[in-house]
Amino acid sequence: MKTNVGTLDRILRAALGVALLWLAFASGFAVMDASAPKWIAAVAGLVMLGVAAVGSCPVYALMGVKTCKV
Repeated sequence: MKTNVGTLDRILRAALGVALLWLAFASGFAVMDASAPKWIAAVAGLVMLGVAAVGSCPVYALMGVKTCKV
């Protein structure tokens, strides 16, 4: 896949991914005691970190969006 995620977008996705993983596993919020919200947040966090690491977003590719300069 071609790179279609810019630097600022990658930084924001990485921060969001870490925040979602913290929310799922370390926040202590009562809503995260339920199984579904915990795992939805965890999967979303992993996806955000994965896209930030790889630099390619499949949804951006489908929509023809690029936030990178090259």
